[in-house]
Amino acid sequence: MRRRHVRIGLLALTAMAGSVLMASAPAGADPTHSTASAGSKRSHLEDREAVSLVRIKLTGADMLDKVVAAGFDLEHGVKRVPTGIEAEAVLTAEQRAELQSMGVKILGSDEAFAWNEQADGGIRTAGKQAVQPLSHEQTVRVVRADWFTTKGQGFLYVEARTTEGQQADPVVQMQLENDSGTGTSFGFARTMSRFVDSGQYMFHRNLFKLDERPSQIRVTSSTGGVTTGKVSDWLENAPPPLTDDPGYKSNFIDGYKTPQQLYGRAEEIARQYPDIAQIIYLPNQTNGYQRKAQATIGGTGQSAVVVSSAAWGHEGGNDITVEFVDRPGADLPLSVEVTGKAIRVLLAKDASGALASTAAEVAAALETRSAGLIDRAHPYRTNAGTGIVAPSAPVALTDFLDQKRAGAPEGEVPRGPATIPVLRIGKHRDGTKPGVLIQAQDHAREWVPATTSLEAAERLVHNYKTDRETKRIVEDTDVFFILSNNPDGANYSFYNFASQRKNLTNHCPDESADPGRRDSWGVDLNRNYRVASGQDGYSGGSSVCTSGTYQGPEKLSEPEAKNIVWLVEKYRNIKFMMSVHSNGGQLFWQPGAYIADGRITTPRPPLGDEAFYWQSAGRILSQVKAYRETVVTPENVGGSSDVLYSSAGNVREDLYYTYGIYAFGWEVGGSVYNPATGNWQGGSFQPPWEGDPNLVSGHSETMEYANGIMEMFRVAADWGRDKKDPKSTLVPGGGKHRGPVDVHFETNEPATIYYTTDGSRPTLKSPRYEATDFREPGQVFHVTETTRFNWFSVDAAGNIERNYDPAKNDKRNNYRTATIKIDKK
Repeated sequence: MRRRHVRIGLLALTAMAGSVLMASAPAGADPTHSTASAGSKRSHLEDREAVSLVRIKLTGADMLDKVVAAGFDLEHGVKRVPTGIEAEAVLTAEQRAELQSMGVKILGSDEAFAWNEQADGGIRTAGKQAVQPLSHEQTVRVVRADWFTTKGQGFLYVEARTTEGQQADPVVQMQLENDSGTGTSFGFARTMSRFVDSGQYMFHRNLFKLDERPSQIRVTSSTGGVTTGKVSDWLENAPPPLTDDPGYKSNFIDGYKTPQQLYGRAEEIARQYPDIAQIIYLPNQTNGYQRKAQATIGGTGQSAVVVSSAAWGHEGGNDITVEFVDRPGADLPLSVEVTGKAIRVLLAKDASGALASTAAEVAAALETRSAGLIDRAHPYRTNAGTGIVAPSAPVALTDFLDQKRAGAPEGEVPRGPATIPVLRIGKHRDGTKPGVLIQAQDHAREWVPATTSLEAAERLVHNYKTDRETKRIVEDTDVFFILSNNPDGANYSFYNFASQRKNLTNHCPDESADPGRRDSWGVDLNRNYRVASGQDGYSGGSSVCTSGTYQGPEKLSEPEAKNIVWLVEKYRNIKFMMSVHSNGGQLFWQPGAYIADGRITTPRPPLGDEAFYWQSAGRILSQVKAYRETVVTPENVGGSSDVLYSSAGNVREDLYYTYGIYAFGWEVGGSVYNPATGNWQGGSFQPPWEGDPNLVSGHSETMEYANGIMEMFRVAADWGRDKKDPKSTLVPGGGKHRGPVDVHFETNEPATIYYTTDGSRPTLKSPRYEATDFREPGQVFHVTETTRFNWFSVDAAGNIERNYDPAKNDKRNNYRTATIKIDKK
């Protein structure tokens, strides 16, 4: 009998009806600009202002969106706290003052939210007695209760939801208690923290230390509801990683790698292992590590002129000088002389012999009379250019790419457009095996994702012939590595400005195009995709060209984004994708964006897909923990708009909704528990490469998260070999009941259920079994009349229960069925 496989996908969201990322401290000192050519000078605006790392507090998502719209760059380590959002920013003194004027609070060095570890006596219920309601009327539900250990310390993480959580006056409080093991009483009462995002109640939650693993928790609402829940294990008892196998080769990476080093090693791997590896060159070249040569002449007032070369700096723009000349005489016209690469602007004079050329007039003359050397000249920022231009000695234009930041790698950086190579590893690279796309370094300053991805590639090729599990991966999957998807920005981060986030394409208008803003140009590649974009009204992408989350002038405007679409359309066997970022310590998926007004998210994945994501996350993160007991906590796992923020136009949304690809986002790094201090220590984009194993370091993060990528390959291999039907049941099942009864579906593996209750045959157009609410298990049906349920289930690999064909109306009708009979006597 022919087996029936279906992949449940969602249609592309073409017209579906924020977020913020902040820069961590630069990895090295600000660059020192090279000396201008002899006889010329540079304007003071071409030196960067001093910046410092500042911790900030925002009141909520609305303020977050305003800060992004104002052009501030916010980092992946944004943390939701009960009273708002905390984050870090690299700010100048002027930017710091601007944020404060917007209502943003500047936090002290030791000021931050921390979970209360002391029992606080619980909430007061104003004399109400908590009662246990019927399940279908339940006002309080436990979303999850997870126990985990790290470095000898136990923790309990709880999420609970009340149906009255949106109530704001008075705010509904929730009390959490736990037992100390099976058969013990509840105690340790504390008030849970209430979380609201974009004006919508999310849930109450707590994370706190415990020395004994509890068996159950009890949650009580201030409005009278109460419920209990069982405690589950999170990442406990993980199988040992592949690195524990005798003879297994790992630890290949000895430091951070520039794009040139990454690409060179990828090409070398393909040459060394031609039987299992090859290079695919992506068709769309990047803008390149190159910029026009510029200068701002005459200060910052109405007399200032910003000048940009027609040629790239390295192709002649850096050789240009511009001089503003005062000549003796009166009634002299404005004119321009060009000798080689030297431009002399002869300033106009009036009848009295006074200088008469405005900045706007000088700019226009430079654009039209500089023999093609200058293609962009304009007044400074928003100035009208009405000021009279003063004479100036020759000023050398520069692209600012000729300096070397202290500690940056040796070697010349190619200046032209870059072609991005994809390292493809697999024994069978013919489209018959499930493909896995690993995309690293969309954001330039995130150096660990690149080394993590390269480490995983090295493990595949070095262990293929000697390790059984690696051989299975290479023979049962088809892996595509993009080791750096933003080579231009990454080079800028290594050699010029460590906190660079975006690519180097400058879409800014004149008001933002002067060299003083050069560190703010570029497009956030992970906001440049087509689904749930900022252009469609979703939060988390900015239309301000200097913003850290600038989405670009249009969807897929950037070659780096176009390349991803080209790759998944050409290689249709790509079924899994991991977009690797840093440094928040999260693993997430869809929904990844929402419309702020009403918090309208993109469609949530079917319950079966959601369960598959959670199952895969448990496997992946267990292998991360196995290296040095780093735990990505449950609060940081799930739909990214739920655990992090809204990110309009992200790549994961596009690949999942358009192509049905299981698309993960991964923030490697994040907090590590330090047993010496009893605290969680946060990470950074470029942590020291080596360091205390209890603290953050680039090497440790590279090794532990490479473990997780290897496990993702095993998830894909298992998915590709899965030919077993799922099994599902209706609980408590068919039969007679003396009164109304609550029923729900259960499956033996992640699977989506389609069902009917009107006696009709179920199809893929039938109602789909949904979660009670986001991050919760399946809904409960309160059956009050005799009802027949007909249904079938489809697992993540597309296998249909009992090999049922929902498209054919044959006589077998081998779907599942159960009748709930309600006796009303």
